[in-house]
Amino acid sequence: MRYSIILASMVSFSLSAGQIKFGIVPQQSAKDLAKKWVPVCQYLSKETGLNITFSTAPDIPTFEKRLETKTYDIAYMNPYHFVVYHKKSQYQAAAKVQNKQIQGILVSKKNGLFHSPADLSKRQIAFPSPAAFAASILNRADLKLQNIEFTPRYVSSHDSVYRNVAKGIFAAGGGVMRTFNNLSDDIKNQLVVIHKTKQFTPHAFALSDSLDSVSKIKIQNALIKMGQHPKGKELLRRLGMGPLEKASNEDWDDVRAQNIDELD
Repeated sequence: MRYSIILASMVSFSLSAGQIKFGIVPQQSAKDLAKKWVPVCQYLSKETGLNITFSTAPDIPTFEKRLETKTYDIAYMNPYHFVVYHKKSQYQAAAKVQNKQIQGILVSKKNGLFHSPADLSKRQIAFPSPAAFAASILNRADLKLQNIEFTPRYVSSHDSVYRNVAKGIFAAGGGVMRTFNNLSDDIKNQLVVIHKTKQFTPHAFALSDSLDSVSKIKIQNALIKMGQHPKGKELLRRLGMGPLEKASNEDWDDVRAQNIDELD
């Protein structure tokens, strides 16, 4: 009996040690993310022969801490996070969506009082987190350029932003078109986009330097080939993405040029 317990523990440890954690930025609830990303992890596992498992965090600040400590072997992160954690934690770019740029949007309640950023003076505006690049950083910068005084409120995810604006708790909220388009109709139909920011290089699929070179190549190739296969293409479509292409660290120089130095 004791031998069986020891053997089971050894097997369990071996399986755990062989896992490659794919960390997804928590723009939505863990439940909603898992529905879309677990099949992606299963697909990549089959294509690479590696044990790739879904992971996320309860909120974006926790996700940032896990990036800093290299908890994730693969990570899907926003452009600003990539610039920061490429430098801090040596994450390396693997892929990004082809022919795609990211921009922030501000949404308000449809048929409400707020129709443009100018209407938001001295109002409370919801954002996912201080370091959400397009949804928060770009929108806050645009409002400040227009000398609009506002109070930022951070609510942990894009979906939380949209729900709180739909309920009328905040005058407006920051997000991106991908997460807005992925909303259920009952929430999305209550909202309207009142502002869009400039566009930048989109989210990065990045790899930890702790991975061996063979695994890195397998993962990068599998990501890029997803858009070439019907099943992979469908999985990307469910994420609101088109085909992926190979990325280099320099692709995010447009974000670096913004000279955003601090997470807070």
